[in-house]
Amino acid sequence: MISDNVIVQISDQIVQRYNKHSVVQDDNDTTPTPPPPLKKKNKRILVGIVGAPGAGKSTLSAALFTRLNDHHHHHQIKTVVVPMDGFHMDNGVLEKRGLLPRKGSPPTFDCDGFYHLLNRLKKQTQQEEPEILIPLFDRKLDVSKAGAGIVDYQDEILLVEGNYLLLKDTPWNRLANIFDFTIFLQVDRAELENRLIQRWLDHGYDLQGATNRAMSNDIPNALLVLSNSINADLIIDNNNNKDSKS
Repeated sequence: MISDNVIVQISDQIVQRYNKHSVVQDDNDTTPTPPPPLKKKNKRILVGIVGAPGAGKSTLSAALFTRLNDHHHHHQIKTVVVPMDGFHMDNGVLEKRGLLPRKGSPPTFDCDGFYHLLNRLKKQTQQEEPEILIPLFDRKLDVSKAGAGIVDYQDEILLVEGNYLLLKDTPWNRLANIFDFTIFLQVDRAELENRLIQRWLDHGYDLQGATNRAMSNDIPNALLVLSNSINADLIIDNNNNKDSKS
């Protein structure tokens, strides 16, 4: 599991990046890092949290969400999580396209819709869009729910979580420039295999069925992320964490 100290270090780096975008800094300022955000310009940042399936993106996002929203640490910078998983295509669409067995791979997401949402979030203002509704994925029902989450114009840090945010392939390669800061969770293949097989075991599959599900779809998706993503601003080694979920 990512330690509390590492969570603190990551959140401090995010706050530093936020401050560069949202405050007028004095070149002679000697305030210790990270300084509280002052003289706000009504600016938000989008932070991309990237990694293969099973790398621990959801766990990291939840920990950063808690810390950044905790006023005891950073004067309560309003933070919200925006998951890419809300843009899963519906199972009916995937079945018609012959893609249902590959659900979770790049062509099974509405990348264009996700791209347009991120641009809306980047430019959101009180006058034009005080609230933006976002879809969220329900894992138990295996379906995306439209309008299940809300991003308020006052939210300052958006933690955008997804496998393919830094993918080099078209159309995903449009996404990287939207983010102000990116974090990549690095996990070795062997450990990813163990985690992903365990995920399907937890869903009630026997060992053979769980292994088949992981190796036929999850691992190819993971290898694509590991081999074909551009470099992130920050790389975190998240091996030896059997409980990570993403």
